[in-house]
Amino acid sequence: MAGSGPAARTRVPRSARRRAGRRRSALIIGMLGTALIAAAIALKPAVDDAIKEITLPLRHEDVIRQQAADKNLDPALVAAVIYRESKFRDVTSKAGAKGLMQILPSTAQFIAHRSGGTRFELRDLANPQINISYGSWYLRYLLDRYEGNEVAAVAAYNAGHERVDDWGGIALTLEDIRFAETAHYARDVMDKRGEYADKYRAELGL
Repeated sequence: MAGSGPAARTRVPRSARRRAGRRRSALIIGMLGTALIAAAIALKPAVDDAIKEITLPLRHEDVIRQQAADKNLDPALVAAVIYRESKFRDVTSKAGAKGLMQILPSTAQFIAHRSGGTRFELRDLANPQINISYGSWYLRYLLDRYEGNEVAAVAAYNAGHERVDDWGGIALTLEDIRFAETAHYARDVMDKRGEYADKYRAELGL
C-alpha cells in the first residue's frame, strides 16, 4: 500500500507545525532583542558624547585651564561665558565683537593697554589662545571691580560696567538687572557653569 512502510513520512499536525514556527520566531526575536540591547549598551558612550558635543560643546580646554589658573578664575565659568558668547565658534557679531569670547575692538585695545599687549593687533582675536587670554583677563578685571560678585561681573561682560554700576554695582543680584536680555544672559551663564563643572570635571581640571 502506498505510504506504508518504514520509509513513509510521518505527518505532523498543522497545529504542531504552527507552534514550532512560533517558537522559532520567538527565539529569533529574542536573539535579535539581545543583540540590539548589547549594541545599544556598547554605543551608549559614543551617543552620549555626541549629544554632549551638540548641547554643551567644549573646545580649547587646555587654554581654558591655563588661563583660568593664571587669572584665578573658575574654568567652568570661563567655559560658560564662551558657550554663551559663541558656542565655541570663531564668529564676529554685528557689533564687531570677535572670536570665542566675543571681544569688542575697543575692549580689546583697553585690555591690551592694561595688560601690556603692546604688539596686539585686532586680527589676533581670531587666535583662540589670545582670545581666551583677553576674555579671561577682562572677566578677572570685572570680578575685581565688583569685589567677587559673579552676577555683576557676568552682567557687565554683556551690558557694560556703566549699566551695572547704575543697577547696583557690587550689590547687584539677578533681580536687579533691568535689561531682560542681560538678565537671561547672566542666568544662562550661571546655569551653564554648573553643567560644565558637572559634565567636564576632568577636562577642566576641577
